Amino acid sequence: MPKLVKFSRLLSVLPLLFLAGCNMVVMAPSGDIAVQQRDLIVISTVLMLLIIIPVIFLTLLFAWRYRRSNTAATYAPEWHHSTRLEIVIWAAPLAIIIALGAVTWISTHKLDPYRPLDRLDAERAIPADTKPLTVEVVALDWKWLFFYPELGIATVNELAAPVDTPINFKITASSVMNSFYIPALAGQIYAMPGMETKLHAVINREGEYEGFSANYSGAGFSHMRFKFHGLNREGFDAWMAKVKQQGTMLNRDAYLKLEKPSEKEPVRYYAGADADLYDAILNMCATPGKMCMNEMMHIDMMGGGGKESAENREKLQYDHRHADEGVVAPAATVPATGAPARSEPASNTDGNTDGSSMQHDMPGMDMQHDGHSMPGMSNGADPAPAQLNNNN
Repeated sequence: MPKLVKFSRLLSVLPLLFLAGCNMVVMAPSGDIAVQQRDLIVISTVLMLLIIIPVIFLTLLFAWRYRRSNTAATYAPEWHHSTRLEIVIWAAPLAIIIALGAVTWISTHKLDPYRPLDRLDAERAIPADTKPLTVEVVALDWKWLFFYPELGIATVNELAAPVDTPINFKITASSVMNSFYIPALAGQIYAMPGMETKLHAVINREGEYEGFSANYSGAGFSHMRFKFHGLNREGFDAWMAKVKQQGTMLNRDAYLKLEKPSEKEPVRYYAGADADLYDAILNMCATPGKMCMNEMMHIDMMGGGGKESAENREKLQYDHRHADEGVVAPAATVPATGAPARSEPASNTDGNTDGSSMQHDMPGMDMQHDGHSMPGMSNGADPAPAQLNNNN
């Protein structure tokens, strides 16, 4: 008997062993946005358990009570309907669905990442004289670059912010899509090249927290991590002074070297950064000689540049910017690098080996757009279609 008691105790502790390696930061966050998201998970789970638990219990009860050996159970072969039972079966799930819908509707608007914060936590509103901290985030292959435009500094793979200060994140990427995620602070937000997403958040407790990319982006994805430091005001001022003291200058040349794919990049500090560098990265024109996307969009908005815009084709090619330097993503194919797709032979039947015949052989593959080539498209000298030229 004592052995049986010990064995039963071991079984009761066994489930906890499976959770020993789990990081429960999502359920125990340190930022108000993440706390509200945690509460939303808990509320949704509890509401669903109001149906799941009774259903499981009644299933087991019915199986036991109406087992074949229980001759005392009620036997009613002609029973087919009960209004009371129908009301319970349909009313309970309907009420829970309404409650879940209301919670989802409110939370979707209240926790919109683009929505500025209106409180520090559940008990404190944002003081009127509080100035938010702006951080510009760039996802690189495979590291994170952070600009502090108001402070004039930048860092790689390290982020810091003062406690109880709203943070306004502006997020983009230089290459492929990534996902900016600090579980203790707020939910994940995608980082996409040529686009800017936003996130408003606040950290309420001092500490060192993990940040990473939550979207697979290539060979170095597993090591695309950084540390986020929640500091008091004195600690943040000391961190900022250290960055300025130990950092170098981040100009265009330094950025283009940093932008090249690399893994396990160490923390870097920059005491200063070009004022327009983030905007150039966002508009995909950090490389000299490239046309900025906002300039291209302005030309399109004005009706296109006509035949004269043919000279802009080369300025609008972005995806093969490292091809001439021998830095090519493993899966890169036509049209970014001119390399044939892996499922295709190295040469085409017409003798063309640069991959450009794909554009001509596939019907409907028109690479033109208002006299401009789309980013990453072939750089052939084909003129813009006549119907798109506003001066024909």
